[in-house]
Parts: sequence; structure tokens; C-alpha cells
Amino acid sequence: MHRVIGRRALLAGAAASAGMVASSPMRRARADVEPDWRPRELDVREIRVEGRLSQLFVLATPRHLESYERVPLVVLLHGLGETGDPRMGAWAWMERYGLGTSYDRLRAAGSMRGLVLACPYMPDLPVASPGAFDEYARWLADTVVPRARREASAAFDSAAYTYLGGCSLGGHFSIEVLLRRPEAFSAWAGVQTALSADAAGRYGARLAATGAKRPLLVETSSGDPFRAGNEALSQALARAGASSTFVELPGPHDQPWLRRAGTPRMLQWLDDVPRPECRSDPPDRRAATP
Repeated sequence: MHRVIGRRALLAGAAASAGMVASSPMRRARADVEPDWRPRELDVREIRVEGRLSQLFVLATPRHLESYERVPLVVLLHGLGETGDPRMGAWAWMERYGLGTSYDRLRAAGSMRGLVLACPYMPDLPVASPGAFDEYARWLADTVVPRARREASAAFDSAAYTYLGGCSLGGHFSIEVLLRRPEAFSAWAGVQTALSADAAGRYGARLAATGAKRPLLVETSSGDPFRAGNEALSQALARAGASSTFVELPGPHDQPWLRRAGTPRMLQWLDDVPRPECRSDPPDRRAATP
């Protein structure tokens, strides 16, 4: 039987260990929209699709690629604070977590090759019902991913270059998705994933069992109430022989930290995952080939 660890128990346990039950930023943070969130290097738009638990995602497509270039597709889940509003959730990575501005900074530094980014709304799924995770995982893998590929011709049409990630509660829920659909995503990145240390050990073993060659990022910060859980997850992955990277940055668990440090570090790691420099032969080269 597929076992889902209760979200409330997870969050309460991890926050209590940090002495932050009453004031956990997971529960209360609703930061204002970043004033200059709109990226220069990405075309960003909202897409509605069929679905029962969610019907909305935001798609960001690079403007800097040639028409024949192909890059990975990344699906990113948001945190608890935006689960109550579909529009706020779908736009959270762009408007609140600094996804577009981080992308621009990495491009300006010459360190970003390119990614297509899909940010779906994630509801606060009922943890007592594993079926809800089953349905949400199907929606992501069978509705969001194919639609994103159709809308963004720059995305590789292959699960080998389709990645999954999430922040805080989205990190936790993205693990549940990956465990259900491991064939759909070839890399995973969790930023300040909302896990207790005990749960993290169990999740680490199960994640490693989905494929030792899948790159995994565990990113946390010195002031993250879930730091112990993230460290335990990284240790469990290492014991199981998984291909994982552990990153701890200075700072708290909040949206300004994401915009300043957490999001750009995650984006850089995702862009650095090995991939072919897939520049399908440009038209002039194809025409010259006998």
C-alpha cells in the first residue's frame, strides 16, 4: 500500500523542532508581489487546461533561443501559502519567488543555457487520501507536461529532459508525484522541502529506489525550520547510493531569500544537469546536407 505521511504532522513536527510552531513562515507568509517580477528573457503566460483538482499553470518560454534549439522542461510546485488561490499559486514562482528575475540574472552572467518552465497551481491536497496525490500526479504528467510541450516548441519532447521540483510544501508534494510517476521526470530539485527528519529518511530510501542515475537536488538554508529534514533526506539518499547534491545557503525560510539566493541556485543546478547541446541542425545546414 502506498503510504502518505500526514502534512500537518510533518509541518508541526519540523516546526516544533525549530521552536516555530506558532510563527512558521509556511503557515503565515503571504509576501507582496515583487514589483519588478517580469522577466526580459522569458515569455510568460497563463494556460488553462482540463482537471478536477487544478486547471491552471503558468508557462515561461525562453525568448533568447534560436528556433531550432531545444532545452529541458521543468515543472515547479509552489508552497503552502498560495494553495488557497489558483491564480496566486500558478503565478507564485514568477511574482513571489523570483523565478523570472533569477533567470534574467543567470542569463546576464552567461551561466544559463535555457529552460522552459511550467508552474502549475497546487491545491492543499488531503493527505489522508492517497488517491488525491494519484490524481494530481496524473494531471501533471498526462495533462500539464504534454500541453507545455505543445505550447513551447523549444522544450525537448522527452521525459529524459523533463524535470520536477518544488519549494517547501511543493517540495514535499513533488516527491509524492515523483514516487507515483518516476518515468515522467528525469531530475528532481527540492528547495527547503517541508519534511521532518524521520519522514525524510523514509522518503530518501524510496526516492533512491526510483532510479540511482536520476540527479536530485536537496537545497536548504541555515534558518530553514526544515533544515534537519533536508539534511536527513540528503543523508538517506547518499546511503542509498543516489546521485544527489546537498546545498545549504545562509538565510531564513521566506520569499525574499528565495528571490535573492534559493531560486537562482536551484535554476543554475537544473540548467547544469547534463544534456545534449541539442541544436537540431539549423535550416541552412539541413539544406546543405546531401
